Amino acid sequence: MDDRYAIEVSDLRYTYPDGNEALKGVSFKVRDREKVGIIGPNGAGKSTLLTHLNGVKIGNGSVKVWGVEINNRTAREVRRRVGIVFQDPDDQLFCPTVFDDVAFGPLNLRLPSDEVRRRVAHALSEVGMSGYDKRSAFHLSLGEKKRISIATVLSMEPEILVLDEPTSELDPRGRRNLIALVRQLDKTVIVATHDLDLVFDLCQRCLILNDGKIVYDGETRSVLTNAELLQSNGLELPLSMQRTGQHSARS
Repeated sequence: MDDRYAIEVSDLRYTYPDGNEALKGVSFKVRDREKVGIIGPNGAGKSTLLTHLNGVKIGNGSVKVWGVEINNRTAREVRRRVGIVFQDPDDQLFCPTVFDDVAFGPLNLRLPSDEVRRRVAHALSEVGMSGYDKRSAFHLSLGEKKRISIATVLSMEPEILVLDEPTSELDPRGRRNLIALVRQLDKTVIVATHDLDLVFDLCQRCLILNDGKIVYDGETRSVLTNAELLQSNGLELPLSMQRTGQHSARS
């Protein structure tokens, strides 16, 4: 890959039809294979921002993926390179079998059947769900569904993976398994979440989004050990920091 940024967001603004200004001039850059956490209170604009990273929404300003600006003409191609995994896996799992769900994207690319089968097998292997291809997703646990929803994106072989609240509602084992899964992926990863321990465990860098604006961008440990910074943005120290006392009142 060349030296362009994987993602480059410049002065991104978006207002919903009801007049809610969700993004107010957001700018940041993400390098190849960097893992970046986006945190902030409810209503900060995190999910809205994620949907701009592969052209589901197109606002004012600029979003570039490997130097290609996302617009109505380029959005289709960008979606092959940037895969989004939504918070609720049921938004992505709607076919009779796991195989059908994971094959859905490659089939829409009109790939040969042997290539579709290869991609499905590889994606299920990556998420530790080999052998589940004939199962129905409706009968799986939430953790298993989350893994399958990631596989539906990985089967498209994206270069960038975007995750919205990936550990939401997972039990401790499911959470640990998902963190281990995402950590081993050799991809650029962007995670929007309230789970600050997830960000601490997974991401080298952390952005705070509040009221539609990036208010802080820095190394994860310096952000997540700063109690004053977190509290001023409606957040609390990660549980691991609270237990160990490894935090500072100020940066």
